[in-house]
Amino acid sequence: MDSETAERIEAGKRAVEAQTGLLHREFRRAASSWKSDGTRVTTADLAISGAILGELKAQFPDDQGFSEESTAAPQPIPAVARFCWVLDPIDGTNNYAAGIPYCAISLALLEQGVPVYGVVYDFARRMLIHGGPGFGAFDGRDAAHVRRDPPQGDSLIGFHSPYDKALVPQAGLIIEQFKIRGLGSSTLHLAYVGIGLLDGVVDHNVRVWDIAAAHAIALGGGAEIHYLRNNPFPMRQFSLQPPRIHYLAGNAAVCARIKELLRE
Repeated sequence: MDSETAERIEAGKRAVEAQTGLLHREFRRAASSWKSDGTRVTTADLAISGAILGELKAQFPDDQGFSEESTAAPQPIPAVARFCWVLDPIDGTNNYAAGIPYCAISLALLEQGVPVYGVVYDFARRMLIHGGPGFGAFDGRDAAHVRRDPPQGDSLIGFHSPYDKALVPQAGLIIEQFKIRGLGSSTLHLAYVGIGLLDGVVDHNVRVWDIAAAHAIALGGGAEIHYLRNNPFPMRQFSLQPPRIHYLAGNAAVCARIKELLRE
């Protein structure tokens, strides 16, 4: 690991941890509204987004910073810097506003458009999940890894109902074969695969900011990630209206079984 990457990893952790107090204070209290794309935003989202990207920009002025709440980005922005940051200030905003604790701050460090390290603050467990390929995955201070069990009926699979109703038959196959967990946070689904809390995940609805940090963590924990539609990496541009990503993740055997089901 070169010093530039190491410096950014530590800065990313500090920037996320500095916002956890605000995140907890405003839980269920922050005023919220609905954006034109039908997604929810709270005043806490906006405050956390500005604080984290502002802190990182002050330390690394040549880096690019992108957030789901980048209101000044109506058009796609080319990602041209060696290092970029992709932030979802609160993944699971609906949960957060409603008082449901499954939500997270998600910050990814990308090099040449590829996530190299992810930092996720797990609100419900008050835990910093972090890691990346070549670094390992960590649940707080403890090293963690993907579950190694073969797929079976009691395997826990993170899953959201597909936005495209043509995919409902596929969803039925997943539901019939596994135990489903729908947390309302795409970040946590994939991060939990990387640290062994879930066996796998299948999702049809995510955007790059939902999973960029968790992508790095999951790979660091030894998971496989298979993008079935709209692979977002390497990220060449950042858009607030990107196509929805369809992917699955887990250990090799879990991924193979899910792909087999989806082919059916």
